[in-house]
Amino acid sequence: MRVFSENKWEASNKGDSLSEQLFQKHSKNQKKKRNSKLNSFTLETIKGNSKKLMIKNVELSHEDQLVLKNERNPKKRQKKITNVDKNAVSKNFKFSSEHNEKSSNKNALFENLTKACDDNNKNDSQTADNNKKSIVFKHNNTRTHKNSKLKQKEENKLKNLNKHVHKAQKININKIQLLLTKKNGSKNGIDKPNTLRDRMMTQLRASRFRYLNETLYNNRSFESRKMFMEDPDAFTAYHTGYRQQVKQWPLNPLDIVIAAVQKMPKDYLVADFGCGEARLSNSVEQNVTSLDLVAMNDNVIACDMAHTPLLTNSIHVVVFCLSLMGNNLSDYLLEANRVLKKDGILKIAEIESRFENVEEFMMSLREYGFKSTWKDISHNLFYFMDFQKVSDVDRQNKKIPTIVLKSCLYKRR
Repeated sequence: MRVFSENKWEASNKGDSLSEQLFQKHSKNQKKKRNSKLNSFTLETIKGNSKKLMIKNVELSHEDQLVLKNERNPKKRQKKITNVDKNAVSKNFKFSSEHNEKSSNKNALFENLTKACDDNNKNDSQTADNNKKSIVFKHNNTRTHKNSKLKQKEENKLKNLNKHVHKAQKININKIQLLLTKKNGSKNGIDKPNTLRDRMMTQLRASRFRYLNETLYNNRSFESRKMFMEDPDAFTAYHTGYRQQVKQWPLNPLDIVIAAVQKMPKDYLVADFGCGEARLSNSVEQNVTSLDLVAMNDNVIACDMAHTPLLTNSIHVVVFCLSLMGNNLSDYLLEANRVLKKDGILKIAEIESRFENVEEFMMSLREYGFKSTWKDISHNLFYFMDFQKVSDVDRQNKKIPTIVLKSCLYKRR
């Protein structure tokens, strides 16, 4: 009889070498079975999804199951197996060979799976890197695109600003020139002389204007007319200096007079005593007779303002705008009374500093046949007054008081 045990082979009939060899092979196969018993493994797949690949147990034969039971139950380990013949041994041998092939196939499959997993992991890592790179590339592209758009917007803004600045420069050229002239020391657009000769000439012209102005205030009207007839250039020199003085004033009184005459009826006849360049006649629609000591143009009648060629009681309005100059102001006012119609208007605009008492001056004009109707003495530099003719006055009346105003002497600048 033959008896199977865990580690030994015991037989009553010794010398059975074939069965002993077969048993040794069978025991080796049993050890391999125990090592590969109920093998299971899991493989993590791509993108964190875990899938379990289970390798099921291989079906065992009846004899193998008995051996396993004997191993598990130590009391039944030495159970005898009878009727063991060569056919059973051959079956066991075949089973062992098939089992070895299956186990080798399992190992090969496991290796292939691990390789596939590694390849998938590599591919996943490569794809992830590629995705990261593509994302970074897209992000960089979007950033560059945004930056290019911002640059275009800024360039367009700069172009628009340059256009507006160019337009503003075109519009404000005159203002810029005025600012530059003021900065360089000139006023109201008058250029400051650069060379020594120019400076000397401007000083000479200013001094000559002051001399002529003082002469006109201190002489009688016929004396001043005689002076200008002998030296016509003196009159032009006086008016050039006068224009420069007007540019320095905050207000030109002739503008106020022009505005008042424009509101009067169009058929009025106006006489401008001391007209200068006859600007009043060129600014209103009424018929204006321009009178002065010297004719600056064809619109001016040269005469002594104390004795004009105008007809008696023929004029509606007489204007004295900064022209009450000389020692014989009474003669000027008597001539104005002669030429004015009854209820005619006498308009006077003079420098404030010439009046010691403006109320006394207005009261004294009653002796010359005029009544005060309007005044504006709110300005710091000029006084404006309107009078109405109420009666005729005889020149030969010696009781008429003389009217004297202070001279207006311009300071040296």
